[in-house]
Amino acid sequence: MSTPDARDVDLKKDLDATVRARRELGDDYDTVLVDSFLEKVEQRIDDTVDRRVRRHLAEQQMTVARGTRQPRSADSWGERFGFAIVSLVLAIPLTALGGVFAGIGGVAVTWGGIVGVNIAQAVRLNPELLDGLRGRSAQRD
Repeated sequence: MSTPDARDVDLKKDLDATVRARRELGDDYDTVLVDSFLEKVEQRIDDTVDRRVRRHLAEQQMTVARGTRQPRSADSWGERFGFAIVSLVLAIPLTALGGVFAGIGGVAVTWGGIVGVNIAQAVRLNPELLDGLRGRSAQRD
């Protein structure tokens, strides 16, 4: 398999040859020459897509074979940090509202909800956290 740079050079050579042939043959062969060049470009695109699909499938098979989860694009430190900051910023007015309208019970419910949302986010990003809890409950039984 050739490198991407070599394929670019080959495609450029094909384009140059097509333009030279058009100059020599005249306007009568425009459609034939353009179609021929476009077929080469289409074949190159197909080859690139096929190669990428094969690579992606191989990566998925390796992930399954290793028994690990595939990293998600959203599974990043920035998302976790941002979620924590937003939940703490929203906790301030929610705590005030809960305290004003329902007293200490409202504050407890508010913070229970905040903790619950953060636990749900942590489990969404790291499903293996539940495996540890399931293992402990199975050991107790």
